[in-house]
Parts: sequence; structure tokens; C-alpha cells
Amino acid sequence: MSDPILTLDAIATDIAQYHILKGVGFQVPRGQVTMLLGRNGVGKTTTMRTIMGLLRNKSGQIRFDGQEIGALPASARARAGIGYVPEDMGIFTDLTVEENMHLAAVSGAPDQARLDWLFSVFPPLKTFWRTSAGNLSGGQKQMLSIARAMIEERRLYLIDEPTKGLAPAIVATMVGALRDLKRQGASILLVEQNFAVARALGDKVVVMDDGHVTWEGDMGELATDTGLQERLMGLSMEAG
Repeated sequence: MSDPILTLDAIATDIAQYHILKGVGFQVPRGQVTMLLGRNGVGKTTTMRTIMGLLRNKSGQIRFDGQEIGALPASARARAGIGYVPEDMGIFTDLTVEENMHLAAVSGAPDQARLDWLFSVFPPLKTFWRTSAGNLSGGQKQMLSIARAMIEERRLYLIDEPTKGLAPAIVATMVGALRDLKRQGASILLVEQNFAVARALGDKVVVMDDGHVTWEGDMGELATDTGLQERLMGLSMEAG
């Protein structure tokens, strides 16, 4: 078993006077999809934002590929190879799809082979290449958001609720794209409320509740134990 790509150790993060993360610890294995699951409001997005450096943990350690990164700004973490897809998409609506993608390619002009692959998994991006991102549908904006993180090969992808509010056909497109990324050997930490999507993509599962990790294990175990699913996550998870 190789060393994990990411390790969180006793992470505590506050937002204003609220204690959101209260000693979160888990590992993300290399080349696998780790699902971060739990009810709404338990600290999943705060965990993602803390890893990316958008929120600063007040204690604990974040080790990325063996190096402590807790003191680094978000820009340095991005340059180190962490790609982040926020829940609110994070695209530039006044720029074209093309301009959004070029801005995301921090190492220079996008690789054409990589672009061709993204066009194959997200065909609307090619169709609307020179269209303002603000004129895209909700599903197309989410495709663009994920494609921006994928435009360069990252060492770790943090993806927060990529299928939230999307029509089933768009969800299927998202799952196909993420499955393709997984086949390439990517390391992914994925927050997802649709359990059918989580089951289709996940290798490992981390479940949170009230700012703590309450369960960690293999997706195969959780997927086959409906009692465990109900105990850990209640009815907020969509069966799909």
C-alpha cells in the first residue's frame, strides 16, 4: 500500500465564533476516489475549503504528498497540484468558455490532447466554446467548472457536490467524466449527496457528523449495508 496523497490530522477550523471542524482526521489514498459523505451542515464543504487553504485551520496538520501545507496560501496549494471544484462552481460568467479554460491552465496554453478529451466527455463545451459562460445552462456551467479543474493533470482533485441540482442525463454525463478521470489513476476527494453516484464512483468512504469523522471504510462495505447507511447518514442521502 503506497503512502496516502493527503492526510488530515486533528483538523479544527472555526468560521467566526462557530467551531465547525472539531478534530477531523482521515487519509486519501493515491489513485482512488474517496467519498466524503454525511448530512447537510456537518462540515464537508468546510473540510474541502480548509484543505484548499480558503479557510485556515486553527490546529492540526494537513499533509499533501508528505509535506505539511497548512501554512501555504491557496494559490501555492494549487501550484503544488491540487485542483478544486467548489460547490458554487467558481466560473467567470462574464468570460467565454474558452477564456475560462485558458485561465485555469496555469502552466500555459492548454494541451490540445487534454482539451480533446474534455470535449469528448463534455461535448457542450466544444459547442459553446466562444459563448459567454453566463449564458450556459446550470448543467453546462457545472461541466465547465469541473473541466477547469481537469484542464491540467492534478495530483489531487477536490470536487464538492458535482451533481447537485442537475437533471439525470447531466448527472450521467458527470459520472462518466469522473469515471474516466478515475481510470486515468487520479486521486480524488469527492463530496456527493446522491448515494447512487457515490456508490458508482467511490473506493473509500469517510462519513462526517457534527464536525467529526464518524466512520471510515470501503465503499463495498457501506454499499451493501443499508442499516449502516441509515445509521450514518439518515434520510438526507438520495438513493438515486
